[in-house]
Amino acid sequence: MFDFPDDQILPLSKEHVFWTWSAQAKVNPIPVKRAKGVYFWDTDGKRYLDFNSMTMCVNIGHGDARVIEAMVNQARQLPYAAPGMTTKVRALASKLVAEVSPGGKLSKVLFTLGGADANENAVKLARGYTGRFKILTRYRSYHGATAGAMALTGDPRRVAWEPGLMPGVVHFLDPYRYRSTFHRTNPDISEAEFSQDYLNHLEEIIRYEGPETIAAILLEPVTGTNGILIPPEGYMQGVRALCDKYGIVMIADEVMSGFGRTGEWFAVDHWNVVPDIMTMAKGLTSAYAPLGAVAMKPEIAAAFDERTFESGLTYTSHPVSLAAAIANITVLREDKLVEHAAGMGPVLKRLLTDLGEAHPSVGEVRSIGLFGILELVKDRKTKEPMAAWNGSSPEMVAFRKTCLDHGLFLYTHWHTVLIIPPLIISEEQLKEGFEVLDEALEITDKAGVR
Repeated sequence: MFDFPDDQILPLSKEHVFWTWSAQAKVNPIPVKRAKGVYFWDTDGKRYLDFNSMTMCVNIGHGDARVIEAMVNQARQLPYAAPGMTTKVRALASKLVAEVSPGGKLSKVLFTLGGADANENAVKLARGYTGRFKILTRYRSYHGATAGAMALTGDPRRVAWEPGLMPGVVHFLDPYRYRSTFHRTNPDISEAEFSQDYLNHLEEIIRYEGPETIAAILLEPVTGTNGILIPPEGYMQGVRALCDKYGIVMIADEVMSGFGRTGEWFAVDHWNVVPDIMTMAKGLTSAYAPLGAVAMKPEIAAAFDERTFESGLTYTSHPVSLAAAIANITVLREDKLVEHAAGMGPVLKRLLTDLGEAHPSVGEVRSIGLFGILELVKDRKTKEPMAAWNGSSPEMVAFRKTCLDHGLFLYTHWHTVLIIPPLIISEEQLKEGFEVLDEALEITDKAGVR
């Protein structure tokens, strides 16, 4: 069935595949043949160090036989069951997700196909529970590419599809210290004051919109592709308090930050905050199979005890995906990968800091666990980005090409470079990648005046 030469993969794909997030005439994908651990290989045998966990999702690393075997066994026993039925893997996967949820308090679990529809279902649940309509999300956010999730998204990916998106979404500003709107003339403000200013901003939006109209505040506890923005101390607790004050459902989008990425099971655990609803995907199965989930407090679920929850898809709770989730969570526990990510956090932070000190094009570095970023600038004083808002630049293109040429796969977003490797990565492997970054940053160092 798959018996054709490797050198035909790329031309055949270019002939027939319609590519997402791409101008079709400009696509030039890496033809991947195999992957193992923190590496993958193309059809020419070139090895790449995966500094992005493919799509920020392969948390346990590539090719773990335990997960693969669990999926194979499930496919042999029961490859599919209708969403209205239940199975052994559905029961066990729900139990495991509830166990690892913050404080074990999100005890009801709805499985979805991925992160976008997890967020859409979270909105449906919040609206149904509260009887309210509006959803507040942040401008520097990404919540998925379906019509509802794209409306929730704050960044420019949303704009291309407006106005035909889900109504009722209001955006607010992120506590982004390096580029804070409120503190350009007072950068030395204390963290407590900084946090409170952004909480005051949020509360002002709540009052302007009318608390009685707002169903939920949905946010990434640690912002993902829009900057690895780590909230200042007190901010997450403050958002929780505002939700409690106004009867608003707090939804944490842990699609990217969950399952050990930040050095805790979920990012909210760093601040001992329990949301009312939490969405997840990516690290839920480490992308060995597509799956998302919505974990919720029992009182949210109870709102639908006597009325129908009008939602669901054909592949909801697919047994093979659930088998992958069970095995993946087991691997995370047995191999202590959450703890490993926490232990590697200071290593990544030190490497990022050293790189920043050595290269004038690095304006700031940020990281938490194995979730890191380099923010590249043309001028440290003015903080002029290395690429324009929602754009790229010759320097950023050349930077990424150099990394790929040297076998380092990573994700660049506008003027930033994300460092999101599999959680199994070692210090030596991190240093291997940073040697390439060190060389590639010489390109951006030559841009602009400092």
